[in-house]
Amino acid sequence: MSFISYAQNFEDVLLWRALGHIKNGFYIDIGANDPEQHSVTKAFYERGWYGVNVEPLKQYQPAFLEQRPRDINLCVAAGAEEGEITLFEVPAVPGWASAEPQVARTHELDGFELLAHTVPLRTLRSICAEHVSYDIHFLKIDVEGHEAQVLRGMDFERWRPWILVIEATMPNSRETNHQTWEALVTGQRYQFAYFDGLNRYYVAAEHPELLASLQVQPNVFDDFISVHLAHAWSAGEAARALALANDERAQREQALRIEAGQRADSEYALRIEAGQRADTEHVLRVQASHRAEREHALRVEAGQRADAAFARAMDSLVRLVDSEARRHLAEAGRAAAEAQVATLCADLGAANEGARTVAAWAHDLNRQLMDIGGSPAWRTVQRLRLLGSVTGKVRRSVVGLPQAAGAVAALTHRLVLKALRATARSAPVRKHILPRLLKIPAVEVRVVRMAAALQQQQHPYTQGRPPVAPHLSDLPPSARKALADLERVRRRSTNYS
Repeated sequence: MSFISYAQNFEDVLLWRALGHIKNGFYIDIGANDPEQHSVTKAFYERGWYGVNVEPLKQYQPAFLEQRPRDINLCVAAGAEEGEITLFEVPAVPGWASAEPQVARTHELDGFELLAHTVPLRTLRSICAEHVSYDIHFLKIDVEGHEAQVLRGMDFERWRPWILVIEATMPNSRETNHQTWEALVTGQRYQFAYFDGLNRYYVAAEHPELLASLQVQPNVFDDFISVHLAHAWSAGEAARALALANDERAQREQALRIEAGQRADSEYALRIEAGQRADTEHVLRVQASHRAEREHALRVEAGQRADAAFARAMDSLVRLVDSEARRHLAEAGRAAAEAQVATLCADLGAANEGARTVAAWAHDLNRQLMDIGGSPAWRTVQRLRLLGSVTGKVRRSVVGLPQAAGAVAALTHRLVLKALRATARSAPVRKHILPRLLKIPAVEVRVVRMAAALQQQQHPYTQGRPPVAPHLSDLPPSARKALADLERVRRRSTNYS
C-alpha cells in the first residue's frame, strides 16, 4: 500500500524513509496546529507511533484530544522560559499564528486581520522532563519565526532527538532565516542533512547512518501519494465504485425491465388465454343456463303433473275417508242403536219385573184394604174426613171476620195439619189408605207436597232433590227408576203414535 503523506512539503515522507524501520517510535511536534491537515506526525500515528503535540490555539485542542488519544496534547506555547506570551493569530490562514510581533505586523500590512491571545509559555526542557522517558526519534519545530526562542529552551545534552526538522523560511516567503538560530543546533553536535525549500533537516552526531536517507527529496521510489491525492483517489474510487454500482444497478434494472417485459408478455398471454377461457366458460355457462331453463321447465311440468296426481289422490283419499267415515258412523250408529235396544230391553225386563212386583203389591194392598175396611184406622179416616169438612166450613164461615177471627182460623188450620201429619206417619195409613186417596187429583197434589215437606224435615240432606210420591216411598230407588223409565217409554210411544 502506498504511503499517504499528510505534511505540507512531504516532510513525513523523508522522515519515514529514514525512520520507517523503527516500530512504535516517539516524536515531539512544536506548532502542531491540526491533527491531520499539514501534519508531519499523522502518518506516524497511523503506524503505531505516539508523542507530544504542542499547539497554543485552543480551537485545535478538541480535535487532538479526539483523534490522538495516545498522544500527549498540550495547549501551550514553547519558548526560552516559563510564563505567558502574547500569540498573534491570523484567522484567515491556519498555521500563521506567531509569537513574534514583527511577523504579526507583516501579516497586518499584507491586509490580514490579527487576533491577540495570551497563552501559557513553557520550555522544551520542562516539557521533556515531564513527559519524555524514551528516545525522541524526531523533533519538528514550526513556530513562524519564533524558532530561536524554542531552541533556547531545549537541553540538547540531556535529550537528544535523532532528527531535527525546523522551518527555515520567513512566513509566506522563500527567504531563509536559519542564520538566526542554526548555531543553536550545530553547536549541540547536530549535522545539517537536507533543505527541502521550507525546512532544514539535522541529524544527531550519534546517528550518522540517517544522513544518507535525507540527501534526496521525496520521489517516486518512496511510493507515496499526498493526502489530497489520496482523497481525490478515494473520491475517484468512490465515484468509480458508485459508477460501477450505478452501472450494475442499471444492468440489474435493465435485466429487471427485460424480465418485467417478459413477465408482462407472459401475463398478457395469460390474460389472452384467460379471456379465451372466460369466453369458453361464458358459452358453457350460457349452454348450462339453457339446459337449466329446460330442466326447470321440465321440473315445473313434472311438478304440475305431480300436483294434479296428488290432487286426484287426495280426492280419492277424501272420498275413501268419507266412505269409511260413513261406514264407521253407520256401524257406530247401528252398534249404539243395538246397545240402546239392549239397554232398553234390560230396562224393560227390569220394568216388567218391577211391574210384576207392583202387581203383586197392588193385589196384596187390595187384600189389605179389604181387611182394614172395618178396622179402627178406617174409622179414624172417617173422623178425619168429617174434621176436614168441618174445617172447611169453619174457614168459609170466618172469611171476612176481623183479624182475631183470622188468627183463630189459622190456629185451627195448623191443628188440622198437625193431625194430618200425625196420621200420615202411620205406616198402615201410608200403605193402605194413601194410594186410594191419591187417585183423587186434588188430594194427590196436596199429599205430595205434604210428603215432600215431611221428607225434608226428617232428612235435611234430601233438599234440592225431586219429591217422591208417598205411594212409592217404600220402594227401593232401583224400582222407582225402572218405573220412571217405563213411564218415559210409555209417553214416547204415545207421542209417536
